[in-house]
Parts: sequence; structure tokens; C-alpha cells
Amino acid sequence: MASMGKTKKLKKKRDWKHFIPYYLMGLPMVIYLFINNYMPLYGLLFAFKDVNMRKGVMGSPWVGLKNFEFLFRTDDAFIMTRNTVLYNLAFLVLGPVLGITVAICLNSIKGGRSSKIYQTSILLPHLMSMVVVSYIVYAFLDQNSGIFNALLTAFGGEGVNWYADAGKWPFILIFVNQWYSIGFSSIIYLSSICGISQEYYEAAELDGASKWQQITQITLPLLKGTIIMMTIMGLGRMFRSDFGLFYQVPMNTGALYSTTQTIDTYVFRGLMQLGNFGMSAAAGFYQSIVGFILVVTANTVIKKISAEDALF
Repeated sequence: MASMGKTKKLKKKRDWKHFIPYYLMGLPMVIYLFINNYMPLYGLLFAFKDVNMRKGVMGSPWVGLKNFEFLFRTDDAFIMTRNTVLYNLAFLVLGPVLGITVAICLNSIKGGRSSKIYQTSILLPHLMSMVVVSYIVYAFLDQNSGIFNALLTAFGGEGVNWYADAGKWPFILIFVNQWYSIGFSSIIYLSSICGISQEYYEAAELDGASKWQQITQITLPLLKGTIIMMTIMGLGRMFRSDFGLFYQVPMNTGALYSTTQTIDTYVFRGLMQLGNFGMSAAAGFYQSIVGFILVVTANTVIKKISAEDALF
């Protein structure tokens, strides 16, 4: 018995040493996650303090929920919340529809080189800085030398001052967002489609199923897990917005605030004008809490309907 106990201890010791190289390989990522994801949690204290850099974070006085008041008591509270939620709802609906459509089209391209060219072309906008995207949009919409106004005047129409007409910008921003992000989402859906066994499609063809029937009866049902995952992730960003899209693309034009101002842009402008770190931290904390609640709620609902498709 004693010899068996010693043998087990030696075996455990050898097993532990066997995994040391793997622990060392994972160490850089653990350090990165700690620095990037966990150390900033200390900054949550800013949301409940009247931050004074001379006194330091711990020495600054506590103010409770006072920093959260500016998000709800300001006259722009309804506008920025409405814009943030409605834009994200539009992205949440259009993103999967267009992403899956493009992914199916890419999957139907048989030539290897052609497929790579199309994939690269569609993904290219996502690799651009939003500053570059904003100048591309400006090249189209500039009142004096923009491409759109040049075409309108060439056909006898009148130029439009796009950066003064707030009503047109919901459509412009949604279009730019989909053009910018469709490459990334389509690649995700394409990877899932490529994982579907071709035997399903071959059997469907033998049964006389059309392409549309193959998509609706095979592709979409088998993409359900990926669609649910992307939807839950989108719900987690419901109270967040792409700062570059809503600040850089409209060129921070005051006339467009009614349709381009979101929680993130409002907080940034407030921080630049007031220099209040506590208010900025409170807004970020509020967005994180709401996003967390939405993700947990959505996952709970999905778990009750279809447990195998839930994230956790």
C-alpha cells in the first residue's frame, strides 16, 4: 500500500511537470488579460468619487450616485438613449441578415482564387481606421466637391448640404456601419457554413431540393447557434456605440446632434468640456451593468427554450 501511494505521488508530480510548458505558453495571455481586463476595474471607483488628482483616487471624497445624475437629468438624456438603442437595434437586425447573405454568396463561389479576392475585398473596410472611413464618406457628401452632389448637379438637380440635414443621417450611418462591418460578420458565418457537411446538400439535391430550399432547410437551421451567439453579443452592446462612427463620420457637426448623438459621444463631449472623470466613469459603469443584464437575461431565455444553444 505504501509503495502504491508513493507511485501515485510520483505520477502526479510527473503529470504536473508535463504541463509546465503549456502553462508557460499561456502565461503571456494571462498577463495580458490581467492588465487589460482586470486592472482597469480599479477605475470603477471614479464613478462614485469627486476625483481630485492632487488627492489621488483613494483620497478623493465619495459622492455616491451623483456622477450618474448627468446621464438622466440632462435635457439630452432621452435623445442620446433613444439614438443609442435604436441604432443598435437596426444593427442587430441587419447585421445577421446581410452577413449570412454575403456568407452564402461567398460559399457558392467555387474558384479558390476568386473566393479569396472577394473575401479580402469585403473584409478590407473593417481593417480601416474610422478616421479614414470618415474622409471617404466626406468625399461623397461634401457640399462643394462631393461625388453625390456632383452627380446631382450633372443631371440637373441641386446639391444637398448633407452635413446640415439631420434627417438623412440615420440612413447614412446605418449604411456606413453595414459596409464597414459586413466583412467581419460574413467571415464568421462563412466559417460556420464551411463546417456543414456536404452530405446534407448532396442528399437534398438527390431529393430535388432547390438552392433556396437548401438554404432554408439546411443552412439556416444549422447556423442557429452562431446566430444566437452573435445576437447575444449584440445585446451586450445595446447601450454602447461605435465612437468613431458617431463622432468621426458626422465630423462632430452640431447640426446633426439630434440623430447622431449617442451616450458615448455625449460623455466624450462632456468630458472635454467639464473635465469630470467621475461622470465619464459613471457612464461606462452604467453601460457595462446594462449590457451584463441584457446578456444574462437573453441567455436565460434561450436556455429555457433551447439549452444546447445557450452560451453558459
